[in-house]
Amino acid sequence: MDRKSFLKVIGSGSLAAALAPNMMMAEELKFNPFKSENKLTILHTNDQHSRIEPFDASYTKNPNQGGFARRASLIQQIRNQESNVLLLDSGDIFQGTPYFNFFGGELEFKLMSMMKYDASTMGNHDFDNSLDGFLKVLPNAKFPFICSNYDFKNTVLDGKTSPYKIFNKNGIKVGIFGVGIQLDGLVGKKQYGETIYSDPVDVAQHYSNLLKNEQKCDLVICLSHIGYDYKDEPNKISDKILAAKTENIDIILGGHTHTFLPEPQTFTNRQGKNVLVNQVGWAGLLLGRIDFYFDANKNVKHISWNNQTIDSSITV
Repeated sequence: MDRKSFLKVIGSGSLAAALAPNMMMAEELKFNPFKSENKLTILHTNDQHSRIEPFDASYTKNPNQGGFARRASLIQQIRNQESNVLLLDSGDIFQGTPYFNFFGGELEFKLMSMMKYDASTMGNHDFDNSLDGFLKVLPNAKFPFICSNYDFKNTVLDGKTSPYKIFNKNGIKVGIFGVGIQLDGLVGKKQYGETIYSDPVDVAQHYSNLLKNEQKCDLVICLSHIGYDYKDEPNKISDKILAAKTENIDIILGGHTHTFLPEPQTFTNRQGKNVLVNQVGWAGLLLGRIDFYFDANKNVKHISWNNQTIDSSITV
């Protein structure tokens, strides 16, 4: 199956197995028995790489797919239908088209702000214009950058990012932290300066415990830019390993490896509980969507999903 067909197929699937103990699936939203205020809709992107416009119609892999304007239109459609929406990104907003070369990320941040992103983490390419370049365009981002395992205390980004954020969506308390990949050897020292990198697993365990047990969040989300999997390097830290070696994370929204997952994947954490992991490729070809349905006690009872293709069927 070519990628175009693959994208069409995965846009309307349903999870194949229960995602956690006592969780059931709502394969179709119309059968949801819960009130809308008890539903949380998570929309997410990753590895946008400055792909502001759709791919050209002559492009072999993804003809006439993607585009910020179409995504904005789809997001607004969803917000018109849903009362509790979180819009998140998992990094690598920068680099890949002349828009970045000319404007240094200013345009990407302005457009994401217009779409009302709630938060993002940083990917390795977000360092490409150096920390000074990132800081220069940062005022255009009207949303926080959540970076938990990058310490910027000796850099110009000191105090400009957050280790975690808590969002309250009509009584549903959502805690979010973010982890990034090792920069040394991947990004030039000149670009990341004195940024201190910490092990993602240790950091994830610390903040997931803080958010779940101390802050009493109903849902804990990790924005990850460490990659989904490395078949040639099975011991390299990835989302799969992060899920297995931690506890208290409910969902990992990944990036870096440009992985088009056929559906959100389920992994068992070190307590034997299930963790949901999703990643939606790259270039804004898909908008990830996961809907959580909570009961009156804020326990997750149903989950549904739809990784929707961004194409010409979306009216701008």
